[in-house]
Amino acid sequence: MAFEFENIKLESKDNGVWILTVSRPEALNALNAQILNEMGEAIRQISEMDFENSKALIITGAGEKAFVAGADIKEMMDLNQDQAMQFAKRGQSVFHEINLLKIPVIAAVNGFALGGGLELALACDFIIASENAKFGLPEVSLGLIPGFGGTVRWARAVGIRRARELTMTGDMLNAQQALQMGLVNYVVTLPELIPAAMKKIEMILTRSPLAVAEAKKSINQAFDLDTEAALENEAQIFGTLFTAQDVREGTRAFIEKRKPVFTGE
Repeated sequence: MAFEFENIKLESKDNGVWILTVSRPEALNALNAQILNEMGEAIRQISEMDFENSKALIITGAGEKAFVAGADIKEMMDLNQDQAMQFAKRGQSVFHEINLLKIPVIAAVNGFALGGGLELALACDFIIASENAKFGLPEVSLGLIPGFGGTVRWARAVGIRRARELTMTGDMLNAQQALQMGLVNYVVTLPELIPAAMKKIEMILTRSPLAVAEAKKSINQAFDLDTEAALENEAQIFGTLFTAQDVREGTRAFIEKRKPVFTGE
């Protein structure tokens, strides 16, 4: 199954895994308003599907040179204040919807992930990078700051002092530096990139989809709460799961020494 868009490709595998490819290689997959709108529509469609048809999402870029090399500078350069703010809010909204998806979302980063590209990767649950990947927020070199959530998610990913340094200098990280810093989970060769993401998803899909979704929600919400409130939130989610069939199946399978059969219910 595939949906038709002009600047992105959205196709599904037989096991309910979707691959969203930003496909504007002539511009190194730079984000413009049309791509953000198409991506927002794609995420909406995925979010409205039932679990059997939508189990996980991989986001990547077309070609070997770039995941997403940033926002489209040509489109941005003539924006006025209000237009620029709306452009930033649109990008933030789309990336927030990615972050809120109940299914696992993996960024498979091939080549440049700069500016809006890094912000897109940061909105995903985790990142697998090819050996030629480059990461950075170079906006200060244009007289700007990141506008799609970079100053928020960057600090959470690498720590506030690293985030300050890298945002203020606009320096780039290679794949190994990003791995050492904890930004990237794995580094693989370019041909291994999508297969590595698929393999990780296949493992996640052996777990309870309901538990995976609730664990993701608890982790995400913890960043917006103090420790005491975050712990209370975790306990409430933990308790709620005991109303679900998956908990009964998982615990019973453990006692019976067999593999569980999860339904997401």
